[in-house]
Amino acid sequence: MATSGGSNSHIASFYKDRSVLITGATGFMGKVLSEKLLRSCPEIKNLYLLMRPKRGQDVRTRLVELLNAQIFDGLRRERPEALSKLIVVAGDITQPELGISAADQQLLTENVSVVFHSAATVKFDEALRLSVAMNILGTKRLVELCHKMSKLEALVHVSTAYCNCDRDEVKEEVYPPPAEPDKIIQCVEWLDEDVINSITPKLIGSRPNTYTFTKALAEHILVQHSGSLPVAIVRPSIVTAAWKEPIPGWVDNLNGPTGMIAGAGKGILRTILCYRDLVADLVPVDICINLMISVAWHTAVNRPKDMLVYNCTSGSLNPIKWHQVERMGYDFLHKHPFSDVIWYPSGSFKSNRMVNNLSVLAFHMAPALVLDTIARLSGKKPIMMRVQQKLSRAVSCLEFFTTHEWRFTSHNVTQLAGKLSPVDQQLFDFDIRGVDWSIYMEQYVLGTRRFILKEDNSTFPAAHRHLRKMWWLHQLTQLLSLAVVWRVVMLRSSSARRIWYALMNALLQVVRATPLARLMP
Repeated sequence: MATSGGSNSHIASFYKDRSVLITGATGFMGKVLSEKLLRSCPEIKNLYLLMRPKRGQDVRTRLVELLNAQIFDGLRRERPEALSKLIVVAGDITQPELGISAADQQLLTENVSVVFHSAATVKFDEALRLSVAMNILGTKRLVELCHKMSKLEALVHVSTAYCNCDRDEVKEEVYPPPAEPDKIIQCVEWLDEDVINSITPKLIGSRPNTYTFTKALAEHILVQHSGSLPVAIVRPSIVTAAWKEPIPGWVDNLNGPTGMIAGAGKGILRTILCYRDLVADLVPVDICINLMISVAWHTAVNRPKDMLVYNCTSGSLNPIKWHQVERMGYDFLHKHPFSDVIWYPSGSFKSNRMVNNLSVLAFHMAPALVLDTIARLSGKKPIMMRVQQKLSRAVSCLEFFTTHEWRFTSHNVTQLAGKLSPVDQQLFDFDIRGVDWSIYMEQYVLGTRRFILKEDNSTFPAAHRHLRKMWWLHQLTQLLSLAVVWRVVMLRSSSARRIWYALMNALLQVVRATPLARLMP
């Protein structure tokens, strides 16, 4: 794993004595970014983390909670003093002036050299009003703050590769927006919530959700309002568990494929609508973070004349298809089973919506109903139907991305990689071609088990024993189901009965003609 950068690292040297502002620091990517900057750029001055109070916790309490994440364990052991460089700034990107006090605004405008803007609502089905407030207005307000920063050398905006998902080919450029951002802002500010929700499908048009719609508008906000600011845009595709750092397989949420792995591993997700031969554009989170840090360095040092866009994707350089994700996923879920699985991990992706819907009823809803009925009769709280309904909503949000494919160009990414020194190519590795997907998927399954389900390695023996029981139960139910279907067919078809009797008669004749000694083991 890449550690701290020395004098041979141009990127680490650039960050020496410079202060950085990070929005979205408590998110998945924000945590990895903070840890990576502290570990690999040891002479960085300060990291200012914009946070808002949440669930009754003040920002200092949230900072303590952030630092308790396992990815900071290495720093805590080896260089605990580095953690003191994390300085929390109270704020809220949905509020005017980002909700930052005048004193903190002055602190930031006088000290910050690099800004990473990763704060956003990533819920695909978020209400349009909140999505606009966070993804569009939040970006606009941040740009206004950046204009006041006397030392600013780079602003890196984290977008998404899918903000232009209405196109088959997505180049590294900002496309015309699907609507005028300021008009959308006015619309959500003046209209009633119910009215906004009712017209949302018409407003977002060909885009599948409010997330991709508002992220496209946020890019246009940068074009309109950044002026002479040194701005770059990084567009990740599907961000997944860590490849190499800070811990292989580290992940902290159930979004996207992680939820699929957890659900399939527990035996409650057995079907999903997915076109198996399409590319699954997965990108490990550390690939994204290394690219972001390198982009900020390049933007500050070279000051490109144009706002450069970097498509952080895998499909054009190291593609993995959904059927490979399915096969590898089940292979490693059987090799490294989760504890107390509800059913044997099995199932498949379905390319037909009707077949998938029938499979959901048969393999998701019906078992959940049976288990909830048993729970009620035994005096326990029924939860499986609620779990399945929640899972169904999450999976439905993914359907657009599992049934479509895009060609993402990544010329700017490959050109930037060529400009890094050999030391930096290793220290800030964002070359997706180095990922061995089989090894990575095994790490991903283990990471989901360890970091999401909180299952220790000591539980493996019991998990394997339980999985064997579930396998026999799975085989038995399949045999019984086949017998029931065949019985129904026999009752309805005289030809089926004749075939059955002929097979039984032939089998009896073989048995009678075989000496008893041959049947003995």
